[in-house]
Amino acid sequence: MPEARWVAVVVAAVLLAISTGAAGTDVVRVALDWTPNTNHTGIFVARDAGYFAEEGLDVVVIEPGPTVGLQLVAAGHAEFAVSMQEEVTMARAQGFPVLSIAALYPHNTSGFAAARDRGIATPADFAGRRYAGWGSELEEVMIRTVMAAFGADDRSVERVNMGTIDFCTAIRRDLADFFWIFYGWDGVHAVLEGIDFVYIPLADLAPELDYYTPVIVTSERLAADDPDLVSRFVRALARGATYTALHPDDAADALLRHAPELDRDLVLASQRWLAGQSVTELAAWGWQDPAVWQRFAEWAFDGGLIDVAIDPDLAFSNAFLPSGDPAP
Repeated sequence: MPEARWVAVVVAAVLLAISTGAAGTDVVRVALDWTPNTNHTGIFVARDAGYFAEEGLDVVVIEPGPTVGLQLVAAGHAEFAVSMQEEVTMARAQGFPVLSIAALYPHNTSGFAAARDRGIATPADFAGRRYAGWGSELEEVMIRTVMAAFGADDRSVERVNMGTIDFCTAIRRDLADFFWIFYGWDGVHAVLEGIDFVYIPLADLAPELDYYTPVIVTSERLAADDPDLVSRFVRALARGATYTALHPDDAADALLRHAPELDRDLVLASQRWLAGQSVTELAAWGWQDPAVWQRFAEWAFDGGLIDVAIDPDLAFSNAFLPSGDPAP
């Protein structure tokens, strides 16, 4: 569906949903960054367990196309959205007043993957190989960075646009030699499918690539005008997310109730893996390290991802977390 139509459909659904809140509650809209998956489970747990209701919130989940969630927040058509640090950085460089208010995981859970028989062990082995991705500038700079660190030239890499094809299908079709995947979904799926592959976490390759993805975003206006509402939302979500990490099987059921079309075995395995990547203490959940934002903002500017340097300290806030900006 074209993006303009996505926006029209989503906005229409949002306007209809505004009238559904119970008396005495605040209706808030949270836009997902993709179709429902295990990155979103904490939201559904918080809703099903009544954590949002206890905070006086009626949460409407919007399922837009990719990148639309952050646009909805910037335009005031959603109060919150699931996004990524790289999207927030690029949006702020373009003048969009969006703010990251919580990190779902303390480390980047993505990395490069390749079939084991390709003999790829480090980014130096990417030279002369085919890479399948989505054609974003972020990928270009990322590959250039990790290959340069290993003394290799990224200009020898052949780029293939994989579109919406999933990792398992792409690797079986020999679409490319290496890929960028989120292990918590694509990697876990590949293991379940019996695919023998090598995984190289981005967090192990360069400090600036250990950034936050996903994050929860809101608008600067809402954060300034109604900080209590933002805090209540984050507090309830934190409870849902920490419960998800401590009880991944029960949490998986919450996601499956909302998205029964998902494969149960994959959801369970993914939820269990992500539990090991998650913060399980409510007092520490969601915290964002200023150094992570500083490193990524400098890297993005130096690499040409953004034309205007941003102030990384204005791109995020820990003020709305349950414990009020704790250092872990």
